[in-house]
Amino acid sequence: MLDAALAACNPALCVPLHLPSLPKGRTVVVGAGKAAAAMAQAVEQHWPGPLDGLVVTRYGHGVPCQRIEVVEASHPVPDAAGAAAAGRILESVKGLTRDDLVLCLVSGGASALLALAAPGLTLADKQQVNRSLLKCGAAISEMNCVRKHLSAIKGGRLAAAAYPARVVSLIISDVPGDDVSIIGSGPTVPDPTSFADARAICEKYKIALSASLAARFASADETPKPGDPRFARAETILIARPQDALEAAAAAARRAGYQPVILGDSLEGEARDVALVHAGIARQVLRHGQPQPAPVALISGGETTVTLRGSGRGGRNAEFLLALTVALDGQPGIHALACDTDGIDGTEDNAGAIAGPDSLARGRANGLDAKAMLADNDGYGFFAGIDDLIVTGPTRTNVNDFRVILVERPA
Repeated sequence: MLDAALAACNPALCVPLHLPSLPKGRTVVVGAGKAAAAMAQAVEQHWPGPLDGLVVTRYGHGVPCQRIEVVEASHPVPDAAGAAAAGRILESVKGLTRDDLVLCLVSGGASALLALAAPGLTLADKQQVNRSLLKCGAAISEMNCVRKHLSAIKGGRLAAAAYPARVVSLIISDVPGDDVSIIGSGPTVPDPTSFADARAICEKYKIALSASLAARFASADETPKPGDPRFARAETILIARPQDALEAAAAAARRAGYQPVILGDSLEGEARDVALVHAGIARQVLRHGQPQPAPVALISGGETTVTLRGSGRGGRNAEFLLALTVALDGQPGIHALACDTDGIDGTEDNAGAIAGPDSLARGRANGLDAKAMLADNDGYGFFAGIDDLIVTGPTRTNVNDFRVILVERPA
């Protein structure tokens, strides 16, 4: 099911179906995200005319390209390589004409990779805010609202700089609800949020602001808004969505004899809280045959969050799965998997993990206390200790979290 989900959102499949027509003038390819290099490679292989450009992707996510330069940079905390690449991308779209085309390739991760600080700010300012947002449990929509207002390229500023050229953005969605103004902080999309919204988010999570950050939030240099004429020639196309991955997984489940139930493609909340809900639904299947009698595959996507309280290792999918394992307490007949579709769960080297009815007992046999490790945010440590991590390496796509719970027919 995981393989089917990833295959459905492979840039090699999705990009060629949505390429625009050739322009009279130049074609400039720019982009950012964990899938950006694979998207660029697909463009090169199917573009019938001349082109050049630059995309930035996460370290280890690059692929060979001939005409489009690929730069690798840090994610989720930005670095100087990302800042330099973002500056070059912004300059590359300036001075174009109405006959030119900017083909922008955007996927999850673009927000941290396009780390071009707004006037008056430094890369260190952006790094400080990013680290705080990652630790506090903020939703991706909140994180990217703040990021837009600290950026010289996000929140529609890239498209504004490219005007009057035509801008076509091919987007792989990794956000709940597929809001293109949130994906990668919307570099080519008008921004409906404001500095007041960004300030309120920082206040909500008690994020400390340096003097330069406070001055920026008091600025009148707003992001371009809906109705701005510079977006008149900008088009956005969603080429892959979390729902596409879930539907492909559902088809695989049917082929294997399980009735798929898609619980949602945009579930949010604390990972351990979402896990409790999933555990309850799995038990309802076993006890009452609802919403479907077993064998059932409960499938969900979205982006959970983790508020760090401990010092352990583990991304949100490992946290979800460990909380689910604790909640199910060895319930027979239930197996589960939770992975990030980009192949990297948080900042670790695994995509996620897999669990079954024997996971707690195997953990105890290895001296692992699942409840204590959950309290320490150490999902990675638990599943590494029972050799149940899932390591895919970079998948070069990104449609957010993928979770599946298989509920077997009671004996």
